[in-house]
Amino acid sequence: MTEINSNKFASVIARMMDNKLAKDIVILDISNVSIMADYFVICSAETTTQVRALSSSIREKVKELFGRIPAGDESDARNRWNLLDYGDVIVHVLHREEREFYAIEKFWSHACTIDEETWMKESEDMKDQLR
Repeated sequence: MTEINSNKFASVIARMMDNKLAKDIVILDISNVSIMADYFVICSAETTTQVRALSSSIREKVKELFGRIPAGDESDARNRWNLLDYGDVIVHVLHREEREFYAIEKFWSHACTIDEETWMKESEDMKDQLR
């Protein structure tokens, strides 16, 4: 199992999402504005099935690669959003309509956004393990 810092962990999760065709992937660095975590990794899914599949895939791959299970694992009854809390990184998988409704990025607008080029570069060395 690999030990990595929270920035790389968030980047690897974003790449996992990308590999599973998640939409509108965003990493928010909330370390300077909150004590709850260092990063939020947020993505949209087109269907409830994709919400469930993305969350399951992330949960399984993170356990396999890093031996970590979420301290918190929440979802709504209709499976239109899932939250995986890894302590330093909180993962949000939302149906696109719920993403618009909850507007996490607007609420956390004072956090820094990590652009795709940066998180792709940060996770490049692990891309083969994420397939």
